[in-house]
Amino acid sequence: MRKNSVKNTRINGEVRRVLAEIIRGEIKDPRISPWTSVVDVEVAPDLKSCKVRISVLGDEEARKNTLDGLQSAEGFIRRKLAATVNLRNTPELSFVMDQSIEYGVNMSRKIDEVMARDNEAIRNREKSTGE
Repeated sequence: MRKNSVKNTRINGEVRRVLAEIIRGEIKDPRISPWTSVVDVEVAPDLKSCKVRISVLGDEEARKNTLDGLQSAEGFIRRKLAATVNLRNTPELSFVMDQSIEYGVNMSRKIDEVMARDNEAIRNREKSTGE
């Protein structure tokens, strides 16, 4: 199976959906933040390994605790994944922190700040010219 085949893309999507459900609803570890999202899943073509990119909204300590909690629950998550998704092999999971959502939120906030400053400058200019 090639890396970008239709079958591999479908497997990635299904594993991502199931992992998100497991992390959101079935893990009771208090270290795992409720603001955890499964951003992307990359299952190897041989189905032996899986890289799970997660994003956690919060500070650095929340990210570290969530990553530790997910790594310690890897066996439980793998068992649930095997029971839900029928694959020849259940891949070993490795969790990787992805900060793209947080980066996007910060960029959006900065754009909003710049737009507000520009609008304020335009209003001040219009008042000073008497328009």
